[in-house]
Amino acid sequence: MAMLRGFLILVLFFLFGEALRLVFVIPVSGGVLGMILMTVTLMLRGRVSDELALSSQALISILVLLIMPGVVGVFFMASQFSGQFLAVAAALLLGTFLSVLSTLLLMKGVVRVSTRSFEDE
Repeated sequence: MAMLRGFLILVLFFLFGEALRLVFVIPVSGGVLGMILMTVTLMLRGRVSDELALSSQALISILVLLIMPGVVGVFFMASQFSGQFLAVAAALLLGTFLSVLSTLLLMKGVVRVSTRSFEDE
């Protein structure tokens, strides 16, 4: 039952993000807006509920299956990208680099904060 409540929370944030996208005509997907809203909510609460953690772990374990439809869609649309190889390659490389860099900076910050709190205790 706890996992179902966690999935319900995830779906509600997704739907709220979709509603915001439609009402304010924002050119960002509803899923991304929902994740941003959920992140802000969790930051304000200061913790993640057990239900949300349980359902999130279940989704992470099947993440490859969640990515697969996008990969298949790109496979069938590859002919549309044939003249844009350089742009697509640059976007992939830059996106990967920025993702790794932001993860590195985030982890450095988390380690710094956690060592400070450990030293204060």
